[in-house]
Amino acid sequence: MRHLRFLPVLWVLALGNHTPAMAQTTTDRRAILGTLTRQTTDWNAGRVDAFMNGYWPSDSLTFVGKGGITYGYEATLANYRKRYPDRESMGTLAFTILKLEFPGKNVAYVIGKWHLTRPKVGDAGGHFTLLWEKKKGRWLIVSDHSS
Repeated sequence: MRHLRFLPVLWVLALGNHTPAMAQTTTDRRAILGTLTRQTTDWNAGRVDAFMNGYWPSDSLTFVGKGGITYGYEATLANYRKRYPDRESMGTLAFTILKLEFPGKNVAYVIGKWHLTRPKVGDAGGHFTLLWEKKKGRWLIVSDHSS
């Protein structure tokens, strides 16, 4: 019977350990989804440089696409500019988020679909997996695998 008096204390401690993590996850989820919303807005306004603000500005950024692996922020930006040289080729971007999870502290991944509506050159689309890391308080895409 003496052990039962500690049960409410253990229960409160257990709940206390989970509550902050859930609050942080909600805040982090909003931050990531907000970045994806801003990227969509920037893309649809023809602002490729602003669209890239969601990516880690590092030579260690990786982008895996149909053409293989690209390493680095500048090389990834150059590929976007080459593949989408004008508003007509950029079209109107829409993301559909299928999964957003946090497998560890300061790490997240997003699985989704992308679609470009392009009346003159034909629509395009596919799927993506984004690996995110929280760096200096900011969520950034560190690896993008899009097809």
